[in-house]
Amino acid sequence: MADSGFASFPNIYEQQRRNKNRTVGVIALFILFIGFLGLGFDLFFLGNDPVGLLGDPTGFPLATLAALVVGGLSAAWGLGSGAKAVLASAHAYTAPRDDPRFRMLNNVVDEMVIASGLPRPGVYVVPDPDPNAFATGRDPAHSAIAVTEGLLASLNREELQGVIAHEMSHIRNYDIRLTTIVAALVGAAFLLSDWGRRGMWYGAMSGRGRARSKSRDSPGGTLGGALMILWLLTLILAPLLGRLLAMAVSRQREYLADASGAELTRNPLGLASALTKLQEAGEPTKSIKKGSAHLCIVDPLGKKMNFREGAVAEMFGTHPPLKKRITLLKAMAYSRDAADTAA
Repeated sequence: MADSGFASFPNIYEQQRRNKNRTVGVIALFILFIGFLGLGFDLFFLGNDPVGLLGDPTGFPLATLAALVVGGLSAAWGLGSGAKAVLASAHAYTAPRDDPRFRMLNNVVDEMVIASGLPRPGVYVVPDPDPNAFATGRDPAHSAIAVTEGLLASLNREELQGVIAHEMSHIRNYDIRLTTIVAALVGAAFLLSDWGRRGMWYGAMSGRGRARSKSRDSPGGTLGGALMILWLLTLILAPLLGRLLAMAVSRQREYLADASGAELTRNPLGLASALTKLQEAGEPTKSIKKGSAHLCIVDPLGKKMNFREGAVAEMFGTHPPLKKRITLLKAMAYSRDAADTAA
């Protein structure tokens, strides 16, 4: 009976499997989202309908392919230079191995390198008093971990080990690549939305509406009208929808990194204790810019939404609720507190 409260908590490997599946679904949705922005421009402004969605097949999906190419190029640029830009924007500096101030940090990184079997990442320190950390890079061979000065000052060795294991898990699971791609796709969605709105304005001013008149007169007129309304809504809401999708990816990857980090250290309570201290700090990490917020172990912007639970928090928070993350980690260690919470 003592362990009955743990029935609702998945184990480490089950969490990994669930979160990977969810993330694949979100990325697929992102690609469809960007493609749909281009498809609407093809249908309603260029008159291209190669699959006969609104009637007889005609034209070439020029705008659809262009949208996907823009997204791909944005992602490629982000992978090539995103890590350096993130570290530079945070004013991060290298933590030398021979500097006694960073001896524990470097030793813990070395331990987690051995445990994970990964190449040693670059180790950086961000000059900020708020405790936080993030990982960046395009793959394990080209990766970096950065921690704030506040994190080093507030955590003990066991807690620091939990945080570094969490960030090494982001590297091992290729979250660093995923989040870079997602950030680039969000930027591409913003850009395509702006182009689409400008094109719509230009089309209205010039009287160009070949596809609109065609959609009203053809058998697919009703479908065409519905698709146009959906596309216009998507076009207008693209910045918000893109950010919501990015937040969804970020939240799921944090759950996965918590589980994977606990697997590396075999001590979920170390990370749980670290997250408790980070929750109590609760101040913005001013050195971390808004565009890099999704990389951090906890929200660096200090938004209250990330401390709440429920459907609204799950939709609009950049990070999962810390209380829930801590509870799950305690459950992995078969902690009495987690059992009491679940009961």
